[in-house]
Amino acid sequence: MTNTTLPTFIRFGREICGDLEQSERREWWLANGLGGYAAGNIAGTLTRRYHGLLIAPVNPPLGRHLVFAKADATLIDGDQRIPLFSNRWGTQDNIAHIDPAGHVQIESFHLEGRMPVWRFAIGSIQIEQRIWMEQGANTTYVAYRLLKSKVASRPLKLAVKLLVNARDHHGNSRPWDFNPVIESADSGETLRVQHPNWFSLIVKTRGGGISTDHNWYDNYDLSSERERGLPDRDSHLCVGEALLDLDSSEWVGIVGSVDGEPSTYLLEAMRRYTAFDAGQLKCAQMTLPELLAAPPWVSQLILACSSFIFARPLAAAPDGESVIAGYPWFGDWGRDTMIALPGLTLTTGRFDTARRILQTFARFVDQGMLPNVFPGAGTTPEYNTVDAALWYIEAWRAYVAVTRDTASLKTVFPVLAGIVDWHVKGTRYQIKMDENDGLLYAGVPGVQITWMDAKVGDWVVTPRIGKPVEINALWYNALMAMAVFAETLHKPAKVYIDLAERVSNGFSRFIRADGAGLADVLDGPNGDDYSLRPNQIFAVSLAASPLDAATQRDVVRVCGRELLTSYGLRSLEQAHIDFHAHYQGDVWARDGGYHQGPVWAFLLGHYAMAEYRVTGDAQAAQTRLEPLRDHLTDAALGSVSEIFDGAAPHTPRGAPVQAWSVACTLEAWAKLEKAKKSLQQPTIKTPVKEAKTQAE
Repeated sequence: MTNTTLPTFIRFGREICGDLEQSERREWWLANGLGGYAAGNIAGTLTRRYHGLLIAPVNPPLGRHLVFAKADATLIDGDQRIPLFSNRWGTQDNIAHIDPAGHVQIESFHLEGRMPVWRFAIGSIQIEQRIWMEQGANTTYVAYRLLKSKVASRPLKLAVKLLVNARDHHGNSRPWDFNPVIESADSGETLRVQHPNWFSLIVKTRGGGISTDHNWYDNYDLSSERERGLPDRDSHLCVGEALLDLDSSEWVGIVGSVDGEPSTYLLEAMRRYTAFDAGQLKCAQMTLPELLAAPPWVSQLILACSSFIFARPLAAAPDGESVIAGYPWFGDWGRDTMIALPGLTLTTGRFDTARRILQTFARFVDQGMLPNVFPGAGTTPEYNTVDAALWYIEAWRAYVAVTRDTASLKTVFPVLAGIVDWHVKGTRYQIKMDENDGLLYAGVPGVQITWMDAKVGDWVVTPRIGKPVEINALWYNALMAMAVFAETLHKPAKVYIDLAERVSNGFSRFIRADGAGLADVLDGPNGDDYSLRPNQIFAVSLAASPLDAATQRDVVRVCGRELLTSYGLRSLEQAHIDFHAHYQGDVWARDGGYHQGPVWAFLLGHYAMAEYRVTGDAQAAQTRLEPLRDHLTDAALGSVSEIFDGAAPHTPRGAPVQAWSVACTLEAWAKLEKAKKSLQQPTIKTPVKEAKTQAE
């Protein structure tokens, strides 16, 4: 029997909710499966340009715009007006000016699954507020109900100011940047905000009506953007005010949508949302029995996976799907999608989604390469990535191992074989196998093509031209997977096994003579690079390893000693002259330090799997993941940040919601849980000789 109770362990009382600093740093994020999202913090202030009730792709597929910014509710109790919202206003000295300070009325906040829930307490009056997005629609609901009151005979109302916008979600607004047509309809229960020749936002009420307005509110203070060295002021247009009759017998509230006339049946819409989340949990539990007794924080990760998968229809594939790499500023990236795919889809039982994503990307393979950034409407794919295609083969390996879908494998095999052929003979950016050692060489000046891809202007911060260690670990892994694919489809496999053996022999060049793991890059313009970075961990964590058991242990030992933190692996050892302890400052400072010390959370799952493979202790390896349980109650609630400071206390940084951070953690936890129950020791894989076992 499955337990599909939605997790509610992310919960805070007045000590957090009433403390502005603590409540602003904790954010809720929602997604709708179309690339749209909603976001805010517990306090209800706007600290990011990306905070809002509805950020929708009004210029599809990912032309996301902030269209519904805020719904500011005030309790009307007789002659009293008590704000239940907070606003942060800009000052010349950038000291927070909060007016009103409605967050002090918040008695508690929690996530019910992914749904944020507030409880306000004013004397004996208690009001609950919930926000959610309709799955598969650009629609957001804000609902309220009266929980209890000793003065129930006195009528209570909510006045809710409706603030809208029409800007790119990466931008800022000024008063009169746009001037929509605002119309009331349905006897005042509906408000239409029409942006001529573009889109309409429709706001409807349940339990009240809306009066129109046209008043700009200027000088919202975006403190998080100021920390990033970006413009920190914004403006929003108030288009109306909803007056709602609070009731303890039913939900009242508003719904905003750019998809036409949304349903105002709040309870039914809420049930649809919670049923979707419960269905995701049930699907995962039915797929992996190990998840039946998973702790609540792991169930929360399962739900978080749903936020990244979105519809990516193509003319030839109307049911195409893809993965948002992270919120708020990423779209779908080839590399990130393939790294995250097993955790997002295979661990959670979404096999059809996995297949559709893989088939969607197959249409964009060109000269053996996968796009780094998936093309938008009318744009050309960018292929500046050496690893995306190799991760693509690994994603197919993982998919086939779980589903045994040989029919899909047979269809895509020519594409996968073409990837190998192009890498052998050479493709863009000097990506080519070196005939002397079988290793892949890659890179040209001025272009970033590995995952350490920060670039500021013309400055490629970590160029890594030559033979990067993780690229060649992926190359070997891909060849071993292709050997198994070929045998499964009764095709010649020897060509792949022979290539893998050459790579295995050549890979020994990475091994440091002092036993301190592996070189990071060989044969670069300035020779070999022995900087201690986490890229070598993939030579142990991937399905097939070109290393012997002793060297695998050395890699795990050195990464654990010099790079491991509670939340992931540092991108550079602390002793290095280029190490950045903190990821802060303007764009130049942040991008210049992006891979020079910050901790990357997606690497923690790879480290845990590598440690298990060399120690056989699944319990100890799984324990490595547990600090992320506490992180789920900080920063983006219920999700995992992209990076953390390299120095303690490892403050979360970067994108607050990152696909591969969530996916790699969940995937590793599930695999280690299965290993704990099976009581089987891992196999320390030896190069080439156990080809089929390794690739499976």
